[in-house]
Amino acid sequence: MTTATAPATTVGRHRHGLWWRVRRNGSAYGFLAVPLLLFMVFTVFALVFAFYLTFHEWSIIEPERPFVGLQNYSDMLADESYLRSIVNTFYFTGVSVPVTMAIGLLVALLLNLPLRGRGIIRTLYFLPVVTPFVVIAIVWKWLYNGDFGLFNYYLMQTGIIESPLLFLADPDLAMPSVIAMSIWSGVGFSMVIYLAALQAVPFQLYEAARVDGATRLQQLWHVTIPQLRPTTVFLLVIGIINSFQVFTQIFIMTSGGPVERTTTVVYFIYNAAFKFYEFGYASTLAFGLFALLFVFTLVQLHLYRKGEQ
Repeated sequence: MTTATAPATTVGRHRHGLWWRVRRNGSAYGFLAVPLLLFMVFTVFALVFAFYLTFHEWSIIEPERPFVGLQNYSDMLADESYLRSIVNTFYFTGVSVPVTMAIGLLVALLLNLPLRGRGIIRTLYFLPVVTPFVVIAIVWKWLYNGDFGLFNYYLMQTGIIESPLLFLADPDLAMPSVIAMSIWSGVGFSMVIYLAALQAVPFQLYEAARVDGATRLQQLWHVTIPQLRPTTVFLLVIGIINSFQVFTQIFIMTSGGPVERTTTVVYFIYNAAFKFYEFGYASTLAFGLFALLFVFTLVQLHLYRKGEQ
């Protein structure tokens, strides 16, 4: 009789304990419900619906939205303007990301030295990172102005140029001008990340290198740089993802011109969606951008793991 009632008692205790845990954590579930609902609506549902749009000719001004299958994907691969925007994005990424990281590393190495007032200098370098990007783009657009911009004024005063340069209207200068502004605004972030990584390098490694007779340059190359490899990979991945999504400075400073020389992928998607109202095609372009970023990230992580072996 005792053997028969023991399992029932155990099950009853288990059920009672489970219900008690649900009641005890009810407030936590309540707090999680709202952000979970927002995530489901504005992220999961939006992602699924955007993928659904890629198979339709979807426009907000047309009542009919026919199913077109893979036609949008075919049009994307044959769109010369879109392919040109990819080339522009590669150009922007290939110059801005490594230069920003290199300057950030150099500044971090200098500010890691026992200098007077280095805290203030670090703050000044980091200020562009926390400044709204729209404000930075507007200020730099004013600096680049061909009539009253400060860059042209000082270049002419020093005799470097004789007539004003059209930084944002010249097809050969527009993208380098945007890249210069992006580098200036992004150095602070790379500097802070590298500075934190430098302060985490074990001091014993430098002591051992000095005992072996290594010079400062040899310590930098054989101790500091290898220890910063994970940080470099992190900044490279984040930098490429952000640069592939460059939009604000293009929208404010050049509007994709002149002659589409600064039209990047995200700006091209913006035009397709909100200028031509082709939301099905714009969704397809967005998934194409996702595929590019996904492949780049996998390649970088693979190379990093291969270098660790």
